[in-house]
Amino acid sequence: MNRRNFARCVAASPLAAALAAAHKAYAGEKFDPLLGATLKPHPRLICTDERLEQIRLSIKRSAAARALHEDLVESAGKLRGEPPVEYKLIGPRLLEQSRTCLKRVSLLSFLWRLDRKREYFDRAVKEMNAAAAFPDWHPPHFLDTPEMTHAFAIGYDWLYRDLPQADRDRFAKAILEKGLNPGLKAYSEKAFWTAPNTNWNQVCNSGLGLGALAAGDVFKDQANAILNSSIESLLPAMEQYAPDGGWIEGPGYWSYATEYVVAFLAGLDTTFHRDYELSNSAGFNRAGDFRLHCLGPLGLLFNFADAAERALPEPAMSWLATRFEQPAYGWQELDLASNKGAASPLDLIWFPAKVKTPDELHFPLGAQFRGVNAGFLRTSWSDANALYVGAKGGDNRANHGHLDLGSFVFDALGVRWACDLGPDDYNLPDYFGKLRYSYYRTRTEAHNTLLLDQENQSLDAKAALHLSGSAMEIELTRAYGDRLHSWRRQLSLLEGKSLRIIDSVDAKRPVEVLWGMVTRAKVELQGRQAVLRQDGKTLTASIESPEEARFDMVSTTAPAPQEPNAGTAKLVARVPNKVQRLLLEVQLSV
Repeated sequence: MNRRNFARCVAASPLAAALAAAHKAYAGEKFDPLLGATLKPHPRLICTDERLEQIRLSIKRSAAARALHEDLVESAGKLRGEPPVEYKLIGPRLLEQSRTCLKRVSLLSFLWRLDRKREYFDRAVKEMNAAAAFPDWHPPHFLDTPEMTHAFAIGYDWLYRDLPQADRDRFAKAILEKGLNPGLKAYSEKAFWTAPNTNWNQVCNSGLGLGALAAGDVFKDQANAILNSSIESLLPAMEQYAPDGGWIEGPGYWSYATEYVVAFLAGLDTTFHRDYELSNSAGFNRAGDFRLHCLGPLGLLFNFADAAERALPEPAMSWLATRFEQPAYGWQELDLASNKGAASPLDLIWFPAKVKTPDELHFPLGAQFRGVNAGFLRTSWSDANALYVGAKGGDNRANHGHLDLGSFVFDALGVRWACDLGPDDYNLPDYFGKLRYSYYRTRTEAHNTLLLDQENQSLDAKAALHLSGSAMEIELTRAYGDRLHSWRRQLSLLEGKSLRIIDSVDAKRPVEVLWGMVTRAKVELQGRQAVLRQDGKTLTASIESPEEARFDMVSTTAPAPQEPNAGTAKLVARVPNKVQRLLLEVQLSV
């Protein structure tokens, strides 16, 4: 990346002043990381030898660190007898094999360095030899390529000192021929993922960048070209976290993008002691806030935009905790990583020095993320029975988005009462194309919002969310194109005992209005009331207005080959006739 291109990125950035200062600091040198730089000896990526010694001390001194180490050892033991990765496509993707290789090689090479048990080294090499023999790392679905490049970057770097020269040469050659060279071709052709608006940017640039850092002393010119391109592409992409750390693709893809870019930032830091201002991108210092608030008291996410409901550990939270001095991030990650079989080597590598609960830090009980137009309210950070609501406006054209403006999830009494069904099978025909919104789970009817005339929301619709105190208001007038004069939804927590949802609708012509929420509870209908029972707990739903509305149940069953949505149904509030103006109030009370 030359200085002229760097200056153009600066001018377009919300962090213009900070990046301009960085540019000034780079004046007089080319923006070419490997030219004029002497690379440190291996291992240089993410976990240096110095850090390894600190980890050993942590394991001796900290019960939490010891438990993580024991979990990692147990996970490695389960690989005995398992075949190594193989070249096997699922649908159009090699991605599962790339991810399996990354997970196994990271685990085994880390434990080899830490514990020096030969079985770890031998199995890590076996995995890498299997993947090195693949005909390619499947560039037609390009995510597969940088994820495998990431795996080889870690294995090559962490095992380097103990590898025979033949293995070093073989693995470096695989990084070049199956990773870096396809990457250079993709950059030259301006592949779609080089644009800044999806998780693919962070994943592809970061995986390739780590490969370049690992093999940069062998293939200096190609590696330098990769680093130039990856940093240049990432600079504007990092602004997707602006202004306050949210991620438009939802919490699942927040995790995917963030885990990759944090690994690359950590690799740049351990290699060069700088990350070219990437970690100073607007909003990135609050990225952990989004993850923190997305997770409810039951360990379940507000899983909008093709996200799974159950939260998995995300070690990047511990890195963010240290980088931005926010010990609540580390608290959340250690809590999740403590579940059996959940730990990652990165949980020990980035083991936080300070951990504090959100209660100890007087963390706010509510938050809104303006870039995403999502908001969250809860009654406690420490009570598993707390009330929790996550709601969204957003943009129906967002990558991985569903047609779900106004939707919400609701937890209380240790139960998720209003749930989001999440994504369907990505291998369904044209799931990301013209058939996407023909599938039940992505349609408006599958979400906890108003359904007008049994139709989907407009694909072009956007909705702003505003939080004030213990209430959120979503401006939904454009959700159904030009059919409405106005539609506003307000969600409020009342005295820690109920969630009130008020929809105020003014339509241009009479419309059928159906209020709904998907639930796993058993529901007893009582006209204007419904009693929901789940896990021995009870929630009462009541229609406060209009007087003529009544509760009903609607099936959530979808035809094969879609997910059947077993165990769920949709509680709906029906208004008998089409209406032009409507004030619909529903309360969910514990």
